[in-house]
Amino acid sequence: MSEDNKEPASAPGADSSAPGPVEGEANEAAEKEAKAKAAAEARAARAAAREAAKKSEAETEAAADAVAKEPSPKQPVLDRFAELLKEGLGHASVLEAYINEVDDHLPCVVLEAAAMERAAVLVAGHPELKLSYLRNLAGSDLETHLEVIYHLLRLSDMQEYCVKVKADRNLPIVPSVTSVWQAADWNEREIYDLLGIEFSGHPNLVRIMLPDDWVGFPLRKDYEPLDPEV
Repeated sequence: MSEDNKEPASAPGADSSAPGPVEGEANEAAEKEAKAKAAAEARAARAAAREAAKKSEAETEAAADAVAKEPSPKQPVLDRFAELLKEGLGHASVLEAYINEVDDHLPCVVLEAAAMERAAVLVAGHPELKLSYLRNLAGSDLETHLEVIYHLLRLSDMQEYCVKVKADRNLPIVPSVTSVWQAADWNEREIYDLLGIEFSGHPNLVRIMLPDDWVGFPLRKDYEPLDPEV
């Protein structure tokens, strides 16, 4: 074969089987999608397991109640609390009311998120409730939804109440209560920073612990850091 007819040699180190830039991006996107799908399925499975355990626990408690169980000493307190909230906010705004026996029979209510600011004004200024002190404000990821928890205290007799609101994972928005309890300011910013719950009406809703350019919310169950070593 003459020199003119020889095929050009491949460049040293060249690999024709290596994926091109477009193919590499497609593979990366597919991998991210697969991870997101797996995380969602795992989250749903954990939520289902938790619901099953909760149902089993409720059935066990119901069976125990059927045998014999003294009513909670705080049941009248809870009933009155729920009654006042329904009167002031409307029955539809009060989703649930229960006694947390583990936490010293703490009266708890679950409200619609949109009603929280009105609820704050009501309970802080009501002549019977007088819940002027916000003892604690926290957030939680329950996988099916996000939750904001308010612990309120009446200082005259140290009676404590708990109010919870549920927020949608994809668009978590809860009204700010800083206009009622100034102590909520930094707590709401921390919850926004770590869980991504937006508090509408907050005077300065910016991150308080992480830098402004941080991607994601570390306390969410599906959080994946960009840099695993951080």
